[in-house]
Amino acid sequence: AGADAGGGSPSVPGGDAVEVAVRADAVILALGGGSWARLGSDGAWMPLLAARGVELAPLAPSNCGFDVAWSGHFSSRHAGEPLMTVAVIARDADGREMRRQGQFVVTQGGVEGSLIYALSAALRDQIAAEGHATIWLDLMPDWSEQRVLDEVSRPRGARSMSSHLQGRLGIKGVKAGLLRECLSRDQFADETQLAAGIKRLPVRLLRPRPIDEVISTAGGVRWDALQGSMLKALPGVFVAGEMVDWEAPTGGYLLTACFASGIAAARDALAWRAGRA
Repeated sequence: AGADAGGGSPSVPGGDAVEVAVRADAVILALGGGSWARLGSDGAWMPLLAARGVELAPLAPSNCGFDVAWSGHFSSRHAGEPLMTVAVIARDADGREMRRQGQFVVTQGGVEGSLIYALSAALRDQIAAEGHATIWLDLMPDWSEQRVLDEVSRPRGARSMSSHLQGRLGIKGVKAGLLRECLSRDQFADETQLAAGIKRLPVRLLRPRPIDEVISTAGGVRWDALQGSMLKALPGVFVAGEMVDWEAPTGGYLLTACFASGIAAARDALAWRAGRA
């Protein structure tokens, strides 16, 4: 609002960078978080604001995948395969169990997908605190524990356990591979332990994927550094979107929150300017 600009014109794609000096009554910054640096969201604004006394929280991965130490045998056979109709159990910061049902994908070195993203904040924080996190997979979320045990325990004659699981429970492909990967040979051979593993299979997560690969980031301008959406350290400068230390799940929530914060910042900027008129 009411800006005077000088010093040349903005840069254009493929052209030389041009520094532009602007004097404005109010400024709204919407510079993104730190993910997808190649598209411009690189967090380069962090040291600039920190140097001006703005309180910041370090950027951290959000809505992200995680690394798992899969064996070469498992990853070579199942990387890229989706896990359909599964549930994931994890623990929140207070140790309470969370359960989500959906789908995700096994990658060459870990896990990705919407079901993992929904739990990523709690898993990231657990890894930061404890050095690792464990999730438990329910490979048959629509079946009771007793029903799974009953089917696993049925006589199988000369059939292998793998054939038995496919015939009685429909477990094959990546689900069967996960049972072999995450259970010991003795556990797989024991019907009770195998049935328990089908309903609660532990998978150890080592670390979140690098920030430049994730969908969004947590961290940024701390709420305590704001008065409304204006920076306390820089009156007349307002922030919106992922620059602020909040995070939301995917599925449109991220975009909606960013758009809403933009509207809030615009209203705050107009009100601040009107109050100075």
